[in-house]
Amino acid sequence: MTTKSLIVCFGEMLIDFVPDTAGVSLAESHGFLKAPGGAPANVACAITKLGGSSAFIGKFQEESKLKEHLPQVSLSLCLTYSLDKALLLKRRIIDCSTTHAGRGRRVWADAGKHLKKNGVNSEGVRFDQQARTALAFVTLKHNGEREFMFYRNPSADMLLKESELDIKMIKQASIFHYGSISLISDPCRSAHMAAMKAAKEAGVLLSYDPNVRLPLWPSAQAARDGIKSIWNQADFIKVSDDEVEFLTQKDPQKEDVVMSLWHDQLKLLVITDGGKGCRYFTKSFKGKVDGFTVKTIDTTGAGDAFVGALLVSIAKNPSIMQDEAKLKEALTFANACGAIATTQKGAIPALPTMSDAQALIAQSKAK
Repeated sequence: MTTKSLIVCFGEMLIDFVPDTAGVSLAESHGFLKAPGGAPANVACAITKLGGSSAFIGKFQEESKLKEHLPQVSLSLCLTYSLDKALLLKRRIIDCSTTHAGRGRRVWADAGKHLKKNGVNSEGVRFDQQARTALAFVTLKHNGEREFMFYRNPSADMLLKESELDIKMIKQASIFHYGSISLISDPCRSAHMAAMKAAKEAGVLLSYDPNVRLPLWPSAQAARDGIKSIWNQADFIKVSDDEVEFLTQKDPQKEDVVMSLWHDQLKLLVITDGGKGCRYFTKSFKGKVDGFTVKTIDTTGAGDAFVGALLVSIAKNPSIMQDEAKLKEALTFANACGAIATTQKGAIPALPTMSDAQALIAQSKAK
């Protein structure tokens, strides 16, 4: 994998708390599975799991101690639940987050170790000794779909400064990938804009997956405005059907609605629709690629697995965006990766390997 095949992912890495039982509220869950997550970090790990080359740029607390965060977690939970339910939920979070390493201290796993474990270049990671690593509490419905509650304000990822960017790494990339959460507030927003500018000036392909998380924005309109503020700079955009509906406030199945999101800079626009597959739009052609039928347990990270797989294909051969047959192959591969990611709980732990995806595709063809 050459340097110019490097895909740099910018943004947040957090800790996901996923209930061990689907179909119940956070307060009603008997326990949680704790796993690293955050869309840009998920994409970075998805890329390396598939044999690609990725790097992550972001910020988090180096060794975040659970006991330092419990009072704030309790307050956040009390704003959502009654006191007794909040205390019960807090106790369950403590139980699932306890590790007995060395002297038996309760600590969060160092998020950076998860990047290194998955082969992601973490030279662009910066640390904050005060701010916490963000937490996401995920409620799983019976169909595997999710609802979120975040504990983040402020978290270390929000405090990344422009002066802390690894500009050299960004300019060496073939693709610079990002979401919208890093646009919510400064100083991270300014760092995000500076990173995009450096990438664009170096001829790096800009990849954008808004990954809408409304609870993190001041309002729905602020989210729309923030997400659209950088829309026209991206070369590749992936959005879900639900996100198209949110951004346009119209029917996402209508082609004219989708095309209202098109801009002249864009080379490829992909609209995902869960297990149904995806639609693609380029300057020269458009179409649909069917998804795969799997037993869905948790959809967390499915979109990130899809994006990671597609970016691996584009990094290897950017011309696929002008070749419909090759693009459909790449999207079939991406659909397979997204489907496999739903068959386990958690985002990064569920990411597939190349052989996993190839096996699912072969199995589907054999039917």
